Amino acid sequence: MSGNPADKQFDETARREETAKTGLGFPKSVHLRKCGDFDRVFANKCSQADRVLVIYGMSNGLSVSRLGLVVSKKVGKAHQRNRWKRLIREVFRLEQHTMAQPLDLVVIPRQGVEPDFDSIRRSFRKLVKRLRAKSEPQR
Repeated sequence: MSGNPADKQFDETARREETAKTGLGFPKSVHLRKCGDFDRVFANKCSQADRVLVIYGMSNGLSVSRLGLVVSKKVGKAHQRNRWKRLIREVFRLEQHTMAQPLDLVVIPRQGVEPDFDSIRRSFRKLVKRLRAKSEPQR
């Protein structure tokens, strides 16, 4: 690919059109953005963890699941924190449509672990499944 700005603009437009067709986007409506939203999820005290991630979650009563990220400076320098956030957002983007019930999720990466897409995806799937089972009322 050349460094031509027109080529970059075309690639970005093509990517957006493809995302719109597949419905696998990550619009702002699926972000947890307000402090109150985070506080509500943390106050619910429903969490699951493994060696890669800690996930807090609760049912949200909406038609879509939402994601919030908490990546502390203990995880690493800015480029490491940004990589964690990019990978977690990508995993959520790909997995959000497979969730049976819409959840509000707050994901926290563990310090001392290198960010790796496959391990994050395995961990995310496993923990969300456990969260869903834990949050469903017992019969």
